[in-house]
Amino acid sequence: MAILAGKTAAITGGAGGIGGAIAQRFAEEGATLAVLDLDREGAEKTAAALRGPATGHFSAAIDVGEEASVEAAFAAAGEALGGIDILVNSAAIAGAATVEEMAVAEWDRMLHINLRGTFLCCRAVLPGMRRNKWGRIVNFASEVAHRGNPGLSHYAASKAAVIAFGKCLALEAIGDGICVNTLSPGPTDTAMLAGIDEEVIAKLVNDMMPIGRLGEAREIAAAALYLASDDAAFCVGTTLNVNGGSYLQ
Repeated sequence: MAILAGKTAAITGGAGGIGGAIAQRFAEEGATLAVLDLDREGAEKTAAALRGPATGHFSAAIDVGEEASVEAAFAAAGEALGGIDILVNSAAIAGAATVEEMAVAEWDRMLHINLRGTFLCCRAVLPGMRRNKWGRIVNFASEVAHRGNPGLSHYAASKAAVIAFGKCLALEAIGDGICVNTLSPGPTDTAMLAGIDEEVIAKLVNDMMPIGRLGEAREIAAAALYLASDDAAFCVGTTLNVNGGSYLQ
């Protein structure tokens, strides 16, 4: 039997990259998906291309940093799918600047999307999960949150805050059968890295990746599937590091 048969799952940032890979893997395992992304057309294409036992997948545009957009998207998704059992918060932005060079607006936007967005999406699904006495929330951090990196202070801070937020929410929610955990990937071969010079990527792999390569989106999706399943029922506030050895906890 498919691992997620009969479950519904909302994936933010689901139009492509890691979010898109998660959507496809969840569909293969029987879930009905709500693909949510700032890119409405991309979300529609991803939802239409999903293959798996379930049908009736849903898509919508969402700006995770804006309360009204989040509430509207999740209300529509919940109505279309009959509720949301699983939430994966993969929507995020990245950027680089030293602290001295960084504009306040740049700092604020990073936390607005990565941290505030995670909070808003979690808050939107919690009432339904509490009513059902079952839920899975998978938030996304990054190995940079653990080890630091010059030029990424705003990104690392936003992701470290997601880890701390997830621990607190996990303790608030577990009494109603809702498992909240955080997935912390290492450098992964997605569009987020596409604009980086190949020499920089090669140095990153050689200096930091004992496995000798970047991660693949399907590998991150496999870890997300575990945290979204009944197999992770004993995981409460856990941070799962999937990083090819770039950070060893």
